[in-house]
Amino acid sequence: MKKTITTASLALLLGNTALAAPGEEAFTFEEKDGQTVEAYRGRIEVRENRQNPDSRMIPVTYVRFPATSDNAGPPIIYLAGGPGGSGVRTAKYRRFDMFMALRAYGDVIALDQRGTGASDILPECTSSRAVPPTEPLSDAGYIALHRAAFEECLAFWKAEGVDVTGYNTVENARDIDALRQHLGAEKVVLWGTSYGSHLAFAALKEMGDHVEKVVLSSAEGLDQTIKLPARTDSYFDRLQAAVDSQPAAKAAYGDIKAMMARVHAKLDANPVLLHAKMKDGTVKDYLFHKRDMQQLASYFVSDPWSQQRLLSLYLAMDHDVMAPFEMLLAEWFVPGDPIRMDAMSTMMDVASGMSDERRALVKAQAREGLLGDWLNFSYHYDGVAPNLDLGDAFRTGPVSDVPVLLFSGTLDGRTYLDGQVEATTGLANLTHVTVVNAGHNLFMSSPEVQTAINVFMEGKPQPTLTITNDLMDLSPRQ
Repeated sequence: MKKTITTASLALLLGNTALAAPGEEAFTFEEKDGQTVEAYRGRIEVRENRQNPDSRMIPVTYVRFPATSDNAGPPIIYLAGGPGGSGVRTAKYRRFDMFMALRAYGDVIALDQRGTGASDILPECTSSRAVPPTEPLSDAGYIALHRAAFEECLAFWKAEGVDVTGYNTVENARDIDALRQHLGAEKVVLWGTSYGSHLAFAALKEMGDHVEKVVLSSAEGLDQTIKLPARTDSYFDRLQAAVDSQPAAKAAYGDIKAMMARVHAKLDANPVLLHAKMKDGTVKDYLFHKRDMQQLASYFVSDPWSQQRLLSLYLAMDHDVMAPFEMLLAEWFVPGDPIRMDAMSTMMDVASGMSDERRALVKAQAREGLLGDWLNFSYHYDGVAPNLDLGDAFRTGPVSDVPVLLFSGTLDGRTYLDGQVEATTGLANLTHVTVVNAGHNLFMSSPEVQTAINVFMEGKPQPTLTITNDLMDLSPRQ
């Protein structure tokens, strides 16, 4: 049965907020389980590249959920992660309850950033390059194929009329300020996660006087797009401690770093030929290399549920059990297909780039790091399009006294605790809450997270800076 979220009447609800902004349309928003709520959808037009007065105009779309309070504060703008995530899709699926709860403090905006969701007018690029599915290929050869594909895609996007220099986090932050002005708001509250925090940091530098408060999780600093391999290895130490706390998991995996190293050595010496049954019923062969395992691990390190799956996969490969990999391959990609690229997510990461110091650290640490330099693939596009890079001035963190609430998970395998501390050193009014046993996607991990956000929005001191979640069962599934 569908449920409709309303106050006593729609008229009362709309009385708590401004009427429709220019160009907005009232509609009924429906989330994945059938709950509905009255909302507005709107769009603004922004220049694709504000540095070029001849650049075309592109859409930035959003959904606005009206505030439910008589004394609502500034609009709250949700900044999705990725880059490439859709704020509207997040409201529909993963965080609907949070969007609804935050209406007590102001209009809540689900933003589709430029090049994402309903704001995406960019063509996907299908290159002419493909990884040979059954032939041994060196890492250097694999990287060269992808660099060539990226060059090809840049030319394709330019031929399609895309100003590729407009897809960066500075332009993305300026879109937020344009939306603020469109809504007629003096200030806004920013609410983001992962890349959304990266964008929020840029917005603090671009429009700090117009930011009331910031709520973040899993912070990615402006010089942290490329993760440090040594910090990834330290994360595996924290995961080991979690495994050791559960007898069944400890008995199954033992020393997880040693298990991973054995698997990597095995695949390095002899890549494994997989026979995957695809969705259309055909069987495709693929020669699975060490780098494939490392890239798979990079994808699955985010949260405890995915970490459990990752450990189970390493255990299977350690015992020469290939069926889980053949099933996963069918979900992952089609062997032999051309390399495809999404414009927004690719160019945003390349534009954020890395400082010379960080580049040297990654290169040095990757030699011994368990996942090498595969955690962020844009590292391998370094130098292909130097005109996209925003430079070191962009990568300098914000200095601000705007109140910021940050949540960090102890089992986050993508953005690490020490890195998040570094990313926020210039924030003089920071409240940092650690969520024990939570991973990268932690906003919905505990009701206490929402409680902490409510306290912050109400300007009250936090009763605790530590939230402890139960650790999920990490042992292999039968």
